[in-house]
Amino acid sequence: MTSKKGQTYRIEAKIDKNRDEGHWKRVLDLVDQLKTLCPNNERLSNFLTGEARLEIFLEQTPPVDANNMKAKTGLIEAKRFLLLAADEDKQLQTALDAHLLLGKLCYAMGMYSQSLFYYQEAELHSLTETQLGSRNLCIVAESFAIKGLCLEKLPPTSKSKYKIAEMQSQIIKCFEVAANIALVYLQEQDKIFIQHQNGSSSPQSTIHTPKHMGPILETAIQRAPLIYLQAGNIQAAIDYYREILSALETTATKGLRLLLTRQLGEILLRGMKGINYKAPELLEANIGNQKGITAMESPWKPKRYNGMNIFVPKNEYEEMILLLLISEAMAARDAVLSQSPEFKEERVRTFENATAVYDLLTVVVVRWSQVELLHESFERAMKFSRGEVHVWMQYALCLISLEKYVHAHSVLQVVIKLAPQKVMPCLLITRLCFEHLNKVAEGIEWSQKALQREIANPQGLQSRCHLYIGIGNSIVCANTIVKQDKVQHSLVAFESFSKAQQSDPNDHLTEYYLAREHAMNRQISESMTHVKVALNLRAEHIPSLHLLALLLTTQKQYTEALHLLDSILEEYPNNLNILYVKANLQLHSVGGEEALVTIKHMLFLWKNLYEDQTKADINEQQSEKRSETRSVFQIHASELSDKDSSSVHAHSLAASRIEQALSEVASSRNSFVPKPGPQRVWLLQVQVWLLLAEVFLVLNHPKESALSIQEALNIVPLSHHILYTQGLLHEYKLEYEEAKQCYQNAIAIHPSHVKSLQNLGLVYHYLGSQGLAEKTLRDAAKIDPMSYKTWYNLGIVLESLGEYEAASDCMETALEVETCYPILPISSIPLTFE
Repeated sequence: MTSKKGQTYRIEAKIDKNRDEGHWKRVLDLVDQLKTLCPNNERLSNFLTGEARLEIFLEQTPPVDANNMKAKTGLIEAKRFLLLAADEDKQLQTALDAHLLLGKLCYAMGMYSQSLFYYQEAELHSLTETQLGSRNLCIVAESFAIKGLCLEKLPPTSKSKYKIAEMQSQIIKCFEVAANIALVYLQEQDKIFIQHQNGSSSPQSTIHTPKHMGPILETAIQRAPLIYLQAGNIQAAIDYYREILSALETTATKGLRLLLTRQLGEILLRGMKGINYKAPELLEANIGNQKGITAMESPWKPKRYNGMNIFVPKNEYEEMILLLLISEAMAARDAVLSQSPEFKEERVRTFENATAVYDLLTVVVVRWSQVELLHESFERAMKFSRGEVHVWMQYALCLISLEKYVHAHSVLQVVIKLAPQKVMPCLLITRLCFEHLNKVAEGIEWSQKALQREIANPQGLQSRCHLYIGIGNSIVCANTIVKQDKVQHSLVAFESFSKAQQSDPNDHLTEYYLAREHAMNRQISESMTHVKVALNLRAEHIPSLHLLALLLTTQKQYTEALHLLDSILEEYPNNLNILYVKANLQLHSVGGEEALVTIKHMLFLWKNLYEDQTKADINEQQSEKRSETRSVFQIHASELSDKDSSSVHAHSLAASRIEQALSEVASSRNSFVPKPGPQRVWLLQVQVWLLLAEVFLVLNHPKESALSIQEALNIVPLSHHILYTQGLLHEYKLEYEEAKQCYQNAIAIHPSHVKSLQNLGLVYHYLGSQGLAEKTLRDAAKIDPMSYKTWYNLGIVLESLGEYEAASDCMETALEVETCYPILPISSIPLTFE
């Protein structure tokens, strides 16, 4: 008798264990053994059989609307056994559980009213929050979840707003209770899993895997915040998300946590307008845990993260970025790397989850210029983004933002292969080649490929394709000194700009480039017409305003140009480009004293805008960025002083590489220490110091000019611009040998530096080397035939050689060119694509 009773206990223990682990077929086998040993325990056997049959069916046929008819036929036997078990004293646990499972069964059949009836019979709403076993936790959690789902599916019994609100409150309460109990249940499952792992030492031990949440509980956890949002109660939804996410993570909730963190981040991003942000607070339960106080905790509340060093966001921006970075880490962790066909669905699902996070992260971090965070995320994304155009494109844009242009160029080539019909990647790589990489010929090829794609598959970018082809040819035209090639490329540029204008007559950028090309060819009236059209289309376009100011100086309308510059500075007071033009214009039209005031303001402005950046320590990434920025003067705000300093000139970029190489050599020999912070910021200051040095020379203050040059030398030790300015100082002091050396050094770095060639020719003349002077100035005329100073100096040299007729022609040419020569070269306007 005792032996039989002991066997019964052992079988019941095995049944409980297999119920907790979800081994329902094993439960049915054990129930048959239980019937044989204990025929009188028929009610328990009926319950276990009905439960096992129900769960086996639902594992294969999830409880969704599409499966209702299958459930009505497939769950007949399970329903019969559960009804037999329920037909007893309701105070018994077996009968209570049978009623709860009947509610689940009816829900699977689509019988929502009947399901609510069984929950009412079980008095689900009044259950006491007591310690329950693992399986009972699951049953109760699913019961609350199903009750909420059934209440949602049934139409409201009353049209009263009060009744509807009460019903909605009841639904949310069901889902919240279900979520809490579900988390408790899953935490218990993880505990059991860990115990099995630690306790199983033999190979024959049963393998136990963590329990999955199931569609019912997962739906319930997600529904509550959505209902809050539908009702407009955003703060309640945020509080709910925080409460769920603060619970200890379990194996089964990993995927769900990714979704919830992303959703909360999206709500904070989109839904905080008009709402006072409330920072999350440590829950009292957590504080209690730290003090060892656990007696007051409800057994239906999950354990939460606690500790002394928990980070608590202080504002919505911190919380947004934190949530999205957590989401990104989880998405990268869960991504499927295998390319095998059997993993295709899972691979697509995890990739879509990751992409959604990356899109939100992009919106958030770019807003606060934290692109480096985004770059790190995309670096991780590359391992599972094979063949995914969207991520590769985002990665390329991120690299461009970080000024990693060479790497971005390579990534864009991959994007172009992955998207054989897309036009935009071709245009992006074209811009990169023109603006940063000095690969003008390649850029023109990419723009032509973009046009071919646009013609084959129109995407509304035909105007931009023609425009980029025109820009490329305009750059080549400015770079070449062969007259025939220069004319040919100029014609192609005009033709392309005209086609762009025909494709989109309202594009201000096309009109600007037409004006710019006309100005480069000294067709001032035509240029003026187009720049005014450009400004009519977009009045705030800075390059068009810049061009208009220079065009006014070609017509000697200095007062009007100054008024225009002042008007621009009223709208854009921090624009150093415009201030630089203003200082030069004041120097040549008003006087050096006025220019000094403007330059003083530029230095003050530089300090306010950039000094904080220079105090930051240079990390490895910044160092890489500096070394990858090839041109010492190839930055928009510093393309100010001369034709060669514009980013459209290939020789300038080559000179900049030489300057940087020489600076690195100087640094390696400990003779020069680079300034801290981004170098492009310091280069802005160099330009201002050099302009100041020139102004001091005009004002007959050579000492102050020398000090200004020294300030520039402290920033960049080897630059053709600085060497040229040093040459001006020596020339002012009549130290022609020293001036010659400076100009020669400048030309050694940058053979096409027109100003150095002009002044070197004049210095040769002063030193009596008239042949060298003539050759040097003729070289300068080949590079820029529209510079009046070159022709004037050449006329002086030819006159000293006794070639009076040729000298007269040169002087006449100088006068002719000077009548339409701007105060600064047109090419000093930075290349623009906006």
